[in-house]
Amino acid sequence: MARRGALAAGLMALALVGAGTTGPAVAQDGRTALRSPILTLEQDRLFSDSRTGKAVLDRLEADTAALAAENRKIEAQLIAEERDLTDQRGQLPADEFRPLAQAFDEKVVAIRRAQDAKARALAQRRDADQKAFYRQALPLLAEIVRERGAVAVLERGAVILSAEQVDITDAAIALIDSRMAPDAAPDATPDAAPPDTGPAGPVAPDATPDAMPDAPAPETDTDTTPAQD
Repeated sequence: MARRGALAAGLMALALVGAGTTGPAVAQDGRTALRSPILTLEQDRLFSDSRTGKAVLDRLEADTAALAAENRKIEAQLIAEERDLTDQRGQLPADEFRPLAQAFDEKVVAIRRAQDAKARALAQRRDADQKAFYRQALPLLAEIVRERGAVAVLERGAVILSAEQVDITDAAIALIDSRMAPDAAPDATPDAAPPDTGPAGPVAPDATPDAMPDAPAPETDTDTTPAQD
């Protein structure tokens, strides 16, 4: 992913500044740490297990649940409207029923677009918040890189075999928790919610289990005229 490449490049640049130092490495807690030119890091866990990352994910989860509830409410309303419209089909002349059916179809399309826009906006916010987190964590990670005398940090999942001592994930999480406020990452993200183009409600990312379903359409083809007795 692009954010991983940016983080790796930033770590490499900052690590090279401290490369060439000699003597034992002293960790942030004052203990002697293993000095190694190559370190490993679990970048996803760095985000998900740190207090700042968890705070971001908790907010996103709350918004996801809120939008799912909103979608279920909208679905129920549309189903009720669709049933009422179907009942009117046999009671209204075709020229009166057709505009009602068309208006309902247009309403469903507009609502779906609005809810999808909210979902996309929050998905984008999640990505932006995660990138902001890595930007703010970079100087802290660089401290660990320098104190270990390293010149490169590799994603642990891409390494076939390595000594446990060269992994800095836990040390990085501890340092981030001690230096970064839980609400630090979202500060770099402007309000990602789109203008209100549909029913009011919170936003949530795409692919939620209860995302806005296709609303049922009335049992008529709006391009044709139902037969009348």
